[in-house]
Amino acid sequence: MRKILSCEFNLDTTCVELRMEDGTLISIDCTAVENQVANSMYQRSELDWLLYNAPPGYADLILNGDPEKYLKTVTVNKPFEN
Repeated sequence: MRKILSCEFNLDTTCVELRMEDGTLISIDCTAVENQVANSMYQRSELDWLLYNAPPGYADLILNGDPEKYLKTVTVNKPFEN
């Protein structure tokens, strides 16, 4: 398994960029991930929270986890009250 040297969200490209110890650069297109996985604004906001607050957690979820299962578990849909 390759060791991760750095993991950052690049606001200019909207990608999470991982640099590995062997020099490999992995770039995760976050817009494409949201379009593929998130079905509501609540799910998008959950992914955005991870993206801005825990980029390594976001990268781990996308590369090694099950983002659809994660979103079903953590997302709470609350209708607006009038």
